[in-house]
Amino acid sequence: MRIDLHAHSTASDGTDTPAELVLGAAAAGLDVVALTDHDTVGGYGEALAALPAGLTLVTGAELSCRLDGIGVHMLAYLFDPQEPELARERELVRDDRTPRARTMVDKLRALGVDVTWEQVARIAGEGSVGRPHVATALVELGVVPTVSDAFTPDWLADGGRAYAEKHELDPFDAIRLVKAAGGVTVFAHPAAVKRGRCVPESAIAELAAAGLDGIEVDHMDHDADTRARLRGLAADLGLLTTGSSDYHGSRKTCRLGEYTTDPEIYGEITRRATGAFPVPGAGGRER
Repeated sequence: MRIDLHAHSTASDGTDTPAELVLGAAAAGLDVVALTDHDTVGGYGEALAALPAGLTLVTGAELSCRLDGIGVHMLAYLFDPQEPELARERELVRDDRTPRARTMVDKLRALGVDVTWEQVARIAGEGSVGRPHVATALVELGVVPTVSDAFTPDWLADGGRAYAEKHELDPFDAIRLVKAAGGVTVFAHPAAVKRGRCVPESAIAELAAAGLDGIEVDHMDHDADTRARLRGLAADLGLLTTGSSDYHGSRKTCRLGEYTTDPEIYGEITRRATGAFPVPGAGGRER
């Protein structure tokens, strides 16, 4: 089995619609794909309607968290999307995304960048607006060559000149909320130093003690030494280890299935989940 447990659609900051994402996953030879848009479950319906035979969909979300001033992305799998407390927190985060993006636009304009809110809104479309949409605007304007190059202290990285804060969950609260909704939590790209500061291993140990299920090890932002170190840490802490593409369509260079999760790990994730269950495709209407 080929299993990719981290992918984004136009419901947040990917460039593929949810339907295009699942069809692309099948074309890439995947057996399982997880839809993990930022702080939203808005793509579920379209993805399920288009789900082709032979592909299983894992529903999830990537939750925006912050610990001691450091951004933490928490992958939540197979939770009940209707559970009210977790739904309320996701809504608070989403509601804060638009004013935050507007603030980043204002900061960029003050730095002499001719970006507009209308440009960023056009790029975001119906998705939940975020930094990647602002970064894409900088690429369109020729300010930076790639989206990744916008995530530096000069521009949009945490603490950068055009960075703006938004409402984010405490990761310990995120673990509690996801578990209460029957889901499973995995710390996304925990050592992606090119994105900015990362929490220390001692913090990961504290999250593990609080019920964190796993850490994402095989990821494009982790080099070989980092992956080896994270595997050792996971073994010491009794955490599951996953691998994922973190696919964003054309917004990033990673491809669906570029990194994958071991089937035994996937099986354990599904065993632990009680809020929702993987959905096998029976041939969606758009197939």
